[in-house]
Amino acid sequence: MSGDCDFGLIGLAVMGENLALNVESRGYKVAVYNRTTSKVDDLLADRAKGKNFVGAHTLEEFVGAVARPRKLMMLVKAGPAVDAIIDQLIPLCDEGDILIDGGNTYYTDTEERTTRVEAAGMLYVGAGVSGGEEGALKGPSLMPGGTKAAWPEIKEMFQAIAAKVGPNDDIPCCEWVGPRGAGHYVKMVHNGIEYGDMQLICEAYQMLHELGGLSNDELYDVFAKWNEGELQSYLIEITRDIFSAKDDLGGDGYLVDQILDVAGAKGTGKWMSQLALDLGVPSSLVTTAVFARGLSAQKEARVRASKTLNGPSKDHNPEMSALAQQLIGDKEKFIAAVEDALYASKIVSYAQGFVQLQAASKEHDWGLDYGQCALLWRGGCIIRAKFLDRIKEAFGEQPDLENLLLYPFFEEAVENAQAGWRAVVSAASLLGIPAPAFSAALNFYDGYRLERLPANLLQAQRDYFGAHTYQRVDREGVFHSEWLDLRKPV
Repeated sequence: MSGDCDFGLIGLAVMGENLALNVESRGYKVAVYNRTTSKVDDLLADRAKGKNFVGAHTLEEFVGAVARPRKLMMLVKAGPAVDAIIDQLIPLCDEGDILIDGGNTYYTDTEERTTRVEAAGMLYVGAGVSGGEEGALKGPSLMPGGTKAAWPEIKEMFQAIAAKVGPNDDIPCCEWVGPRGAGHYVKMVHNGIEYGDMQLICEAYQMLHELGGLSNDELYDVFAKWNEGELQSYLIEITRDIFSAKDDLGGDGYLVDQILDVAGAKGTGKWMSQLALDLGVPSSLVTTAVFARGLSAQKEARVRASKTLNGPSKDHNPEMSALAQQLIGDKEKFIAAVEDALYASKIVSYAQGFVQLQAASKEHDWGLDYGQCALLWRGGCIIRAKFLDRIKEAFGEQPDLENLLLYPFFEEAVENAQAGWRAVVSAASLLGIPAPAFSAALNFYDGYRLERLPANLLQAQRDYFGAHTYQRVDREGVFHSEWLDLRKPV
């Protein structure tokens, strides 16, 4: 027996509640369940009052309320809780029913769950969901993957609730990503790029505030201007807004200045970094951003170190200090240079993210459409930005594009930004201001553009101490040398 609801959602934390309201607002009847059943009652008595909802106090009631083939979505904490719900749902469901995980799930868990649910005669979808609480309510970016046969059943609903972009706001930021764990992997890379973007913006803030001497009002104006140009994005927009927010606890200053400089993290950035190492791809921006959050968390240690460790001073090295002051002496030129550094570093960050997607797609035979991935991120999600249109364009013209840095638009953009980028990294180093992500991006760019790196010496070292062999530039084959015999006598 089944009911007449079009969709069922398990998990009524803010994201789940908002997404359920979003689905209902598009003309669908929604069944809801939460382990703490009072949340079901509270929703129906408040935000869902008078709307097309059915509340359930047991999973049996919940499953029975949804029409077949059932579309049942879980928005619960990733990990064992998802497996526990799947184990409870399988005996209650029928062949062809669809289970959907919308949490921040590690992609290998989704790969295993897809196989397990398919073996039970059902369909499984691992859907990345981005956009936070507001996106869930008004239109998120959705990245579904898993059992391909599920897509025709959920496509209309998913694309109806997704964010829309395009000249007529009619292109949904939702499309089928690929098999098994592909959707959650793409969401993870989105989150990793988000880590990099946020760190880069924070470095721009510190440079402008501490070296440029900009007030919060001036920072607001700078970010407002940036949000009208190539840097236009959700993160630039909200950063602009943050600089205008006054202290809500009665202080005279701005709220941002009262926030402790200790950053939190939920782990998805770390996942991307770890998987980059497994694949052997240099996703240095996300790794640097993860480590920067880790360093911020060592607040007490940093306070102690600040009383002992010294940085550059005019007295210690007047020539270097004078050079640094020259770099930041003209406020408008310095602001423009920081903009260049931010834009060029952002391009490198996205380039690294797509290289990792390419490597993962090849490794797992997912067949990802990289231009489509860029489209999914153009609206609704945290990293939505103007230049994702350019990424869509790049992969549309060159589906096998090796690296975004090689696409003419981005190649020219980085070339134009290079002088300011280098000046900012130099000024940061000379004046003792950390700029790890700006520096990592520039180091990657310089390494990537060089035909020859010093890894020849590294291979010589490995062969010397461990007989790990090496290749030569002048002939084919694998070689090992007796370095003790070849070296200069000591």
